[in-house]
Amino acid sequence: MEVLGRVKVINPVQQVSASFKKRELVVTTEEQYPQHILIEFTQDKTDLLNNYNIGEQVKVSINLRGREWVNPQGETKYFNSIQGWRIEKVQAETPAAGAPQMPPMPPAAAFEPATNFNEEEHDDLPF
Repeated sequence: MEVLGRVKVINPVQQVSASFKKRELVVTTEEQYPQHILIEFTQDKTDLLNNYNIGEQVKVSINLRGREWVNPQGETKYFNSIQGWRIEKVQAETPAAGAPQMPPMPPAAAFEPATNFNEEEHDDLPF
């Protein structure tokens, strides 16, 4: 799986125990409702984030992880995490030399206003 977006946060490496370290990255997706996705990089993968900066557009390869935990009261809980294993910069696409391009849109003032409508006519638009 992959997550596309802009780097929002790159946290420092956290040494969780003598044998385990992690580093967190937050990527903000660029869609109608942007999402801020926390992605963990662990062990030797923490170094992958060294060459990235806030604001860069990236593609992160991820694995979804889930685990089960039974608390002291006997209740079972479930936890999810998103683990990154590869990250790469995404360059803004520029048109190739010689590629056909769309002509620019004329300004709205260049169009005549509509005069052939009847306000009594029923339409099914919800607004």
